[in-house]
Amino acid sequence: MQKLIIIDGNAILHRAYHAYPPLTNNQGMIINAAYGFFSMLLSIITDQKPEYLAVCFDRAAPTFRKALFVGYHANRLELPEDFVPQIVLVHELLEKMNVSMFELDGYEADDLIGTLATRTVLEKDLEAVIVTGDRDMLQLVNKRVKVLMPLMGITKTALFDEKAVEEKYGVKASQFIDYKALIGDASDGYPGVTGIGPKTAANLITEYGTFENLYKSISKLPEKVGLKLATDAEQAALAKKLATIVTDVPTQFDIKKCKCSDFDISSLREALLGQGFETLTKRVDSVFGFKTEVVKDEAKKELKEKSDQLELL
Repeated sequence: MQKLIIIDGNAILHRAYHAYPPLTNNQGMIINAAYGFFSMLLSIITDQKPEYLAVCFDRAAPTFRKALFVGYHANRLELPEDFVPQIVLVHELLEKMNVSMFELDGYEADDLIGTLATRTVLEKDLEAVIVTGDRDMLQLVNKRVKVLMPLMGITKTALFDEKAVEEKYGVKASQFIDYKALIGDASDGYPGVTGIGPKTAANLITEYGTFENLYKSISKLPEKVGLKLATDAEQAALAKKLATIVTDVPTQFDIKKCKCSDFDISSLREALLGQGFETLTKRVDSVFGFKTEVVKDEAKKELKEKSDQLELL
């Protein structure tokens, strides 16, 4: 079965930024995040061998989640001054490479990823692999959607299928939103049910199946647990809305425009060399089978043209 890789652009850039030291290019610009992003991109293409690839990005505009809960992402630090230019650089390099990119005001990259993955599975005979460090994506896992998640920096990864999700978190992928509703998400800035931790949440969701069934069964629960759930019922319901990834974002998606075979490797090589990314350029040659003879032939052609011009003189 053919494969679509969907990369969570911002998540991987952030991870690369913290995984690499502050490297600089030949113009003195810090490029550790951009370098790490393309290093991981090449590793993914090598390991996964996809036929299709797309990258999704967040935008600076507020999303619908911010309208639902003013504290959403409120505790996140401002982006470092040297990080934003690297987002622009990665966009430019991906554009030169002819990689399909998706972003839309009002939605997070998560929602675009959820939409692309869902459409791929529903409309095409493909499997989708989502590359992200955001565990919210695990709710999308099914028989044909998997999540590839970096574990340490960007060098080690784990592939989460349905079995791996259940083994790691104690709930099925289809129950992951209900699980998040109970425990909340400190990184996104919203609470779940006070006093309910991951283990208790997993046990409750496993026993009662869904968030809704759990709340219908409060009277059957131990008094302390039932009281916690009742006290934070509205908070938990809001947490579920915030955690739920949208899978019907109004965006144009043509899988044919995501073909890896349509990558412009020559333009990518030129752009990478322009940044002084010589090691990455060599990896590009290796990954895509870019023949050094091609470069030599072009040089020979240019030399011959110059010789012909001299003879005319």
